[in-house]
Order: sequence, then C-alpha cells, then structure tokens
Amino acid sequence: MARIVKPLSPVQIKNAKPKEKAYKLFDGGGLYLTVYPHGSKLWHMKVKQDNGKENILSFGKYPDVSLEQARKHREEARKLSAAGINPIQAKKAQQAASKERAENSFEVIARVWHEKRSSGDNHTKPWTLGYSQKVLSRLSRYVLPWIGGVPVSEIAAPDFRKVLLKIADHSSAEAIAIKTLCSQIMDYAVDMGLATGNTVPKMRDALQPPKVKHYAATTEPQQVAELLRAIDTYKGTFPVACALKIAPYVFVRPGELRAAQWADIDLEAAEWRYTVTKTDTQHIVPLARQVVAILKELHPLTGYGRYLFPSARTEERPMSDNAILAALRRLGIGKEEMTGHGFRAMARTILDEVLGVRPDLIEHQLAHAVRDPNGRAYNRTAHLPERKKMMQQWADYLDRLKAGADIISLSAYR
Repeated sequence: MARIVKPLSPVQIKNAKPKEKAYKLFDGGGLYLTVYPHGSKLWHMKVKQDNGKENILSFGKYPDVSLEQARKHREEARKLSAAGINPIQAKKAQQAASKERAENSFEVIARVWHEKRSSGDNHTKPWTLGYSQKVLSRLSRYVLPWIGGVPVSEIAAPDFRKVLLKIADHSSAEAIAIKTLCSQIMDYAVDMGLATGNTVPKMRDALQPPKVKHYAATTEPQQVAELLRAIDTYKGTFPVACALKIAPYVFVRPGELRAAQWADIDLEAAEWRYTVTKTDTQHIVPLARQVVAILKELHPLTGYGRYLFPSARTEERPMSDNAILAALRRLGIGKEEMTGHGFRAMARTILDEVLGVRPDLIEHQLAHAVRDPNGRAYNRTAHLPERKKMMQQWADYLDRLKAGADIISLSAYR
C-alpha cells in the first residue's frame, strides 16, 4: 500500500532547520525538498527512466524557486513522462538550446563583428580608436538594451523597425547610421551561418535622409578682417584662445582641431599629420609660421600631456565640441555669422576667388576625396610643396586683412 504524503506548506518549508545530516521533506508526486547541513534547501524530483531505474531531476534552490513554482515544474515533468519524453533529457536539451541562444544573441554577434572590424581582417582596414568607440557607443546606447539578448536568427524586421523608429524620434541621421551598422552585423551573422537572411528593413519612407546643413561662414574679406580682430580680443583660457587663433589658419574640421595631439605635431618640419576620422585617411596640414609661433607659446602649458587643447575638467580628454563655438558667441559673433565649420568655407571661397589657388590643392587641404585622372585617390603627400606654399600664402593674407590692408569685396572677383 502506497504511503500517503501530506503536501508541504510554505511555513513548513521556511521553518525547516538544518540538521547534522541532510534530510528530505516530501510534497508528493515525487517532489521533495532536500535540507542540507549548511542550510541550503534544494528542490528535487524522482523520475523513472525507460529502463525502470530512478533518477533525480533538480528544480533549483529555495527560496529562488518557490513551492508553487516547484509544483509547476513537477507537473510539467509528469506531462512529459506521460507523453513518453524523458524529463531529464528534455531539461538537458532545453539548457543546451538556451546556451546556444545566448551564444548567438545579437549582442554577442555584434561584439564579435565589432572586434573584427576594429582590429581589421583580410578585407578591411582597422578602424581608428575614435570610430571604434563611437560604433560601440551607438550600439550600446540605442540597440543592445532592446534586442541585444535576442538570437540573430529570431530578430524580425518589425523588431529592428521598432528600435530604429525610437532613434528617429530625435535624429533621423543617427537612425540611418545605426540601421547601416545593424545591417552589417546581420550580414556577418548570415555569412557565419547563424541567420538565414538580413532582416533589417529598408525603411526608405520612415527614415528620410536629413537635409544638408550649410554652416554659417564669413566669406567677405571685410567681415573676415573684423572677425580676426575680434578673435584677438578673446579673454578666455589660454588653450581655447590658441585654438581660436589657429582655427582660421588651418581650417580643419572642428573635431579634428579640438582633438589634436602633440604626438602628431612636428614643429621642426612645420607639419601636423593625423588620421581623418570621417574618411579614415591620413592627412597632412602644413603649418604656417604664424601657427608654429602660437604652438610654441602653448607647448609649455599643455605640451607635457596628450592633447594640445585639453578639457578644463580633465587632461585625459580634449576640450568639448562646443569650446570654439562658445568662444565665438562670447565675442558677440552670432550663429548666423560664423561657426567652427565656417572657417573651412571661408578658406575655400577666398583661396579660390581672391587668391586664385588651384581648386584641387584646396580640396586636398580640406581633406576631401580628390582623385587623379585615372580615378585613383591621391595619397596624403600629393602636392605637398604647393600646399605648404598655399598655407603660408593664406596665413599671410589673413594677417594683412587683420592689419587693415586694402580690402576688395568678393563681388569684384566674380
């Protein structure tokens, strides 16, 4: 005659104290709680195998697994047994499937892809450190919190669409960039046999490319002269003052100027060599005598560190994106008059229309993609002697404007 087991109660389980030896508290149907001498309490269930032998199925630790949850696990195991399925083998298969799902999650695949692209492989150049960090930051901020844990084989187009629309709410440009990253990750997953297709939707209607923004720029020589004289009156910190004075002479992108590093500056050769993040290409900026003089003044203050223009808060980072812009505003120069990017438009216009410099030399110095007649991209040293001459000519012209030389409006050249 089978022994009748009285079901356990939550209070009984909670109050069960450890003894010198492990003991069991039975709940019926093969389910029992083992109380160990060290105080742990684990749920187990006796399961008969196909050969008639008993084996033990574990459901987890109390109180992580409650009495109610343990009973649900018991019923599920009994249903499997009734259907001719071994519950222990089913659990092992489930654990293996869960492990495979975790190993093939979007986050895991994205990080493997990111590592390969950052370090470079047989088909691509390594990413710059700055761009690598930017990509990982975008994924970590906008994508991984939502679909990072989903296996790449299970992410459907609506899942990506939902994520991308959230991003597009505040920036369509960011959404388009992140869609491209997600598509590249899914292509990698397909290549690795982890997904059957790239499910990132096109979303041409929902994600409209942003309108091209033309940055405000002072291009009339008379206005340029006033701007340069205003810059000389700046009373802020010395590094920002130096950056503000150098900006018109070198006309690089604001992000490149603020992140300039002393290791890339050769004062003897009067050159600044660095990698353009936007195009991942090497670039050389010839430094006019005026720029070298400013840098020699700055070097005793920041030359011991990494950056020419470190942040006011920490020397481990360059000054903020808005440092130049804020300095211009402090000088009373409105956003409709000039921005950090505006120095590039100013140089391009006047070098071409006033000084008559060859357009290809200007484009080279702007670090734009310039190709030879055969369609090949020029290397960074192309026309370097001519560009050095141009940069000195440009610096001397700016100084003459600032000193009050006779100024002719651009309209006279058109």
